[in-house]
Amino acid sequence: MIHLYHGDGKGKTTAAMGLALRAAGSGLNVVIVQFLKGRESGEIELLDAMPDVTVLRGKNGCKFSAQMDPGERRAATAIHEENLQEALALAYSGACDMLILDEALGALSTGLLGVETVRGIVTNPPPGLELVLTGRKPPAFITDAADYITEMRCIRHPYTKGVAARRGIEW
Repeated sequence: MIHLYHGDGKGKTTAAMGLALRAAGSGLNVVIVQFLKGRESGEIELLDAMPDVTVLRGKNGCKFSAQMDPGERRAATAIHEENLQEALALAYSGACDMLILDEALGALSTGLLGVETVRGIVTNPPPGLELVLTGRKPPAFITDAADYITEMRCIRHPYTKGVAARRGIEW
């Protein structure tokens, strides 16, 4: 099945990581690929310590894509593609029951991840794989293929009042 958590509201990654925790707690092998995220995060630290969870994430810092120079964009794209290829090898070999592509939609929309590779896993996933994608503004090929679609909508957020992201809550 394909799960999609999208929208402008908080909770997309949190929902996906909760699903990872549930799956790993049930003995499933989980692979998490985080795109566009380099900062440490409480849930990732715990999930990465679990024996049935593999976490692949960027190693290029915490800049937003709009702040990257061309060299940084190339480096970020290379890391994203390398991590995705490693995850796909695990998925297609049967070593992965759940594959989470966290913030893949953002990486796609900013050109830091190739559309065709993502289209391939979405349109031709390995049998039995639970595929989870998060981010904003999903392309039609993802919404068309998704079995679960949850849209997170921001109604109110403390950030608009100047409250910075807090460890343990937003990251």
